[in-house]
Amino acid sequence: MIAKQFRNLPAHVILIVAVIVFAFPVYLAFIGSTWDAGTIGRGAMPLTPGPDFIENYTNTLTSAQGIRAKGVAFQILLWNSLQMALAIALGKIIISVLSAYAVAFFDFPFRMFFFALIFLTLMLPIEVRIAPTYKVMSDLGLINTFAGLTVPLMASATGTLLFRQFFLTIPDEYVEAAKIDGAGPLRFFWSIALPLSRTNIAALFVILFIFGWNQYLWPLLVTTGRELETIVIGIVKLMGTGESQTDWNLIMSGTVLALLPPVLIVILMQHWFVKGLVQTEK
Repeated sequence: MIAKQFRNLPAHVILIVAVIVFAFPVYLAFIGSTWDAGTIGRGAMPLTPGPDFIENYTNTLTSAQGIRAKGVAFQILLWNSLQMALAIALGKIIISVLSAYAVAFFDFPFRMFFFALIFLTLMLPIEVRIAPTYKVMSDLGLINTFAGLTVPLMASATGTLLFRQFFLTIPDEYVEAAKIDGAGPLRFFWSIALPLSRTNIAALFVILFIFGWNQYLWPLLVTTGRELETIVIGIVKLMGTGESQTDWNLIMSGTVLALLPPVLIVILMQHWFVKGLVQTEK
């Protein structure tokens, strides 16, 4: 037993070092959120929490007013980001599940051609599609609207591919039994295909929520007013041109606040997330 423990020691050491490397910047952000901007700007910030915790977080949440910066209250930014991330994640899942179900179970002309077109979009970086997407949103009058912020990001070739591959693993006996019982395509989808894919949906939801929460380029382009700003944009706009001009205490507290929702989603859905990645229910 002791020999086995020593055999696993290098792996544990590597894991501990990796956790420290990844967690230390987050710890620094938290510590910075408890000190005033002057202490951080002078480079005199210790590695222990400071006395301005309540003041910094209250200011960030309610007004985001610093010595130099005048931002938007982070409670508004958090709400905007939460709405956007949920809309993108749920929209992507709904569209992906329906499109994958159609490709996997329906035989219609040019089925694989359309699936190939969907698959080809995986090879196009987001930057290539930004200009035409912006033009479409502008022509539809959706600039600086919630629909313009979320709808273009809902289509997901990755989700369609993953759900199609899963649907193809459903045994043909399930389909035949459903037909014998008189279940139509919609009933089969709702009663059999969708429940079987719930772990995949949960795993994809976590990934897509974080994807939507971290969006920066598209919200920066499509939002022209501060009422629709997301928390990522809010943090960037708090930054100045130099360290001495930057309200680092507000930026640090805003960064910590921005970390909380994705972390909570991962913690609350960890079981389903891991289950959806490592196994397939049938």
